[in-house]
Amino acid sequence: MHSSPDRITNPWGARTPYAPGDPWPVRTDLHLADGVTEADVERWVPSASILHSNGDAMDIAVRGGRIVGVRGRAADRVNRGRLGPKDLYGWQANHSPDRLTRPLVRENGRLVETDWDTAMDRVVSRTRALLDDRGPGSVGFYTSGQLFLEEYYTLSVLAHAGVRTNHLDGNTRLCTATAAEALKESFGSDGQPGSYEDIDHADTIALFGHNMAETQTVLWTRVLDRLEGSDPPRVLCVDPRHTPVARRADIHLAPRPGTNVALLNALLHEIIRTGRVDRAYLDAHTVGYDELAAGVERCTPRWAAEICGVPAAEIERAADLLGSAERLTSTVLQGVYQSHQASAAAVQVNNLHLIRGMLGRPGCGLMQMNGQPTAQNTRECGADGDLPGFRNWQNDRHVAELAEIWNVEPDGIPHYGPPTHAMQMFRYAEQGSLRMLWISGTNPAVSLPELGRIRSILAQERLFVVVQDLFLTETAQLADVVLPAATWGEKTGTFTNADRTVHLSEKAVDPPGEARADLDIFLDFAARMDFRDKDGGPLVHWSDPQGAFAAWQRCSAGRPCDYTGLSYEKLRGGGIQWPCTEDAPDGTARLYTDGFDHAHPDRCESYGKDMVTGATVTPVEYRSLNPDGKAVIKAAEYLPPHEDASPEYPLQLITGRTVHHFHTRTKTGRAPELNAAAPDVWAEISPAEASAQGLADGDLVQVTTPRGALRARLRTVAIRDGVVFVPFHYGYWDLPEGHRPPDGRPGRAANETTITDWDPLSKQPLFKTAAARVTLVARRGAPPRQDTDDATTGSTA
Repeated sequence: MHSSPDRITNPWGARTPYAPGDPWPVRTDLHLADGVTEADVERWVPSASILHSNGDAMDIAVRGGRIVGVRGRAADRVNRGRLGPKDLYGWQANHSPDRLTRPLVRENGRLVETDWDTAMDRVVSRTRALLDDRGPGSVGFYTSGQLFLEEYYTLSVLAHAGVRTNHLDGNTRLCTATAAEALKESFGSDGQPGSYEDIDHADTIALFGHNMAETQTVLWTRVLDRLEGSDPPRVLCVDPRHTPVARRADIHLAPRPGTNVALLNALLHEIIRTGRVDRAYLDAHTVGYDELAAGVERCTPRWAAEICGVPAAEIERAADLLGSAERLTSTVLQGVYQSHQASAAAVQVNNLHLIRGMLGRPGCGLMQMNGQPTAQNTRECGADGDLPGFRNWQNDRHVAELAEIWNVEPDGIPHYGPPTHAMQMFRYAEQGSLRMLWISGTNPAVSLPELGRIRSILAQERLFVVVQDLFLTETAQLADVVLPAATWGEKTGTFTNADRTVHLSEKAVDPPGEARADLDIFLDFAARMDFRDKDGGPLVHWSDPQGAFAAWQRCSAGRPCDYTGLSYEKLRGGGIQWPCTEDAPDGTARLYTDGFDHAHPDRCESYGKDMVTGATVTPVEYRSLNPDGKAVIKAAEYLPPHEDASPEYPLQLITGRTVHHFHTRTKTGRAPELNAAAPDVWAEISPAEASAQGLADGDLVQVTTPRGALRARLRTVAIRDGVVFVPFHYGYWDLPEGHRPPDGRPGRAANETTITDWDPLSKQPLFKTAAARVTLVARRGAPPRQDTDDATTGSTA
């Protein structure tokens, strides 16, 4: 056992080197509350991580009805016993004294405690009134990437077939909507082709906009262990920041934000020019290669260098690295997904693998990564608006099949157009057509772009806001009804990580006070609304997690994400990758080992979209392009960002994560070790940029964009000139009452400054394209000027 007191300063822990093709050695990490030993633990309850997307399996230590620590599960395929800092310390948030324990309702402008009947009666009466007066389009649901599969599926059924609204999305829209879109565009369906085990076999690892060292510490630990072993892989990092990944990379490309497509087109150009394509694979398994080759013919490294600000020779070196790989594993995350031309860029990474024939074999892994622990479940269950089981809303047979499973009429399932994405839902609320928004497990008043606008929308009197959460978040403070939810460790359910590994998380302790599992809240709503199927029976006919899981298994049967071979009992032995069926009882390590069946016109989840406008491809067009169901290679032309640097705003602002926090810090900010490691917001610029403006480390600066401003302490770091980085985690819940929200003053949240803009295909907001300027407010150690918000001047250690 390794209990690591230094895991704040060394998030990746001790090395266990291994050679290519060998199994990753076990290293079991453990952290218990002060004064508690392993002998004191009464029960160990199986679960997995809830504060990132890696899916680290762990056991929860219980003593006296309380969680007192965690340890990694040595036998699990994902982490082999390792845990990251958020795993080791984050569980303490469950015990926070400010947990919500009773429902709240708004009376005379204030939130006051009430009982469940009163709170749910308000929700139900408002829902019924809106459905009667304005129809299903007046009600919307905005959920999370942190609930359980059983909860998402229940929400999906009651929203799609109960309320019959098309307005259902998850905060996966901010996080991995582009991952899903890119997989649909290339392979016809969502679902990660690769496996974490590909790192064990790869000779080359490429990370595109993915700071794995901080977002998925245990997966980076796996890479580090390969790098310390014999015959280590070569590493390519594409990131404007000099991250821990960049420091270990053989080649680090730091492009200007918003130019990913230009860079990737140049890499494709070089691989094609040097003849490093697998023609036999292309002919057998793909369509569209000739269009790609023609499209990138002019995209030379010299051309891209002018756009990206990366030396042409470095682009050539990177292309040689990719082109000479025999076993290439690539990962993609927010540096692509939240940037300009997000889906187009992510699809070009898919194209790199397709033209090299590097899919479906050990070491040939492609992972369009997730950022949240259960983002994959949001998507597969249809809680992101898509139809459950990766069904296609444009395919009448898919809709009829789903209607049969739910025992409703096909017309009772909204499929008249694409599902409404979150950014559009907030626009509808702003315009007045959406009058009720039920928000579960997410905090848009800190996480969405242009927060002044979002706060004004949520505060509208005509919009009825329901918030279901653990704490009185910035969003909950604006709600009309607040429902106290149970969290991880306090309820039972399954969740699926970024490489399709399904874990079971069992209830270890009771939730505080009257807090309820999200599943129980949704079931209560469905029962009070009396949603019925076409024979008069209950639409939602299950009453517990296992019943919901069984219903989902029926829905997933025969689809790419088939769960029919899984069970709670089986999952108690450790994580298993879907599809898991009678034919593949131990799960499936890699997709697309023998073709692309999911891309067939009769089976595909999506017919694709135009790579510039996002316009939906028609069934007839898709069938003409891809009648046999092959992978689709889609070219994309580079287009300049919508907002770029200017004399008034000479820098480009990018936001991102830090290793110690998750999302808006509602949990990690309440874990003492994690909060002490990063208690307040900061801003990063290069030493050259700081010198040019006469700024120094520790100065209080203001970051301003055309939309708003924030104040933060400055850090000068290795980052490309012309860029300012701000972590997006910091809101206002932990500040004194008078300092939240900013009300026109410079704030603390990065999203005070970000732009209301989204990718045309995935509809994912763009958090990495804002034009900005950085100005001095006060020197380090000097008192801030009178107009400074004192609450932003704390330590940023």
